[in-house]
Amino acid sequence: MENHEEATNAPITAKVSPGAKKTLLILSCILLAIGNCGGPLITRLYFIHGGKRVWLSSSLETTGWPVIIIILIILYLHRRMTLRNKPTTLVYMRPRLFFAVAFIGVITGLDDYLYAYGVARLPVSTSALILAPHLAFLAFFAYILVKQKFTPYSINAVMLLTVGAGVLALHTNNDRLKGEIKKEYTLGFVMTVAAGLLYGFVLSLIELTYNKAKQEITYTLVVEIQMVMCLFATIFCMIGVIANGDFKVHLVYKHYVVGNTKSKQIIYA
Repeated sequence: MENHEEATNAPITAKVSPGAKKTLLILSCILLAIGNCGGPLITRLYFIHGGKRVWLSSSLETTGWPVIIIILIILYLHRRMTLRNKPTTLVYMRPRLFFAVAFIGVITGLDDYLYAYGVARLPVSTSALILAPHLAFLAFFAYILVKQKFTPYSINAVMLLTVGAGVLALHTNNDRLKGEIKKEYTLGFVMTVAAGLLYGFVLSLIELTYNKAKQEITYTLVVEIQMVMCLFATIFCMIGVIANGDFKVHLVYKHYVVGNTKSKQIIYA
């Protein structure tokens, strides 16, 4: 009887062809590359050109979670078309897994703030170099939490990626903000190190959650987990935005002279 109930409650999923898996993997890699490369640059440009709102910047790192809903709808319709006469589940995530992922999302929101603060104070090249050791933190936490052993391949990957980040930091111009005191620069350094450490912990915690989920880990479930994580990370950061008053607009008047004409420009800060 118990085996019958487990079989009935198990999620019914459509088989994905090898070609579709490869396509999804390539698409995920492309989006990850664009986000990892473009995100820090755009964020740094915001602060270089006078941006001051760290909480608002951190909330933007995960605020795109509604787009995942579209992906989930497409996956659901695909299951309905593939499994015509078989019941399919709209939401795979169980309550136990939901609360665990929500907790990870809150930690991710804190990590977003630490990262945004570091980018606000440090050049992109410097922050990228400091964040590189998160791979070592990831390997350490993976060993502690999920008992993932060190192998020559994993050690080699960590070393190469860390050295690669160091190469990116060479021969770059210093874009340290004018008037930034040493104390703020140092605090940005500390925040970035903390962000790298916490990011390595979060990734290991996600792997531990997969192992303890007690349900089949499907592509749809992984996407659901990503959506819930980003949702709660955004909620955490938006609470900081509201508490810090980042929605308020301050008008700054800049006076300048063109020929014999005096003009005034309004800058929203």
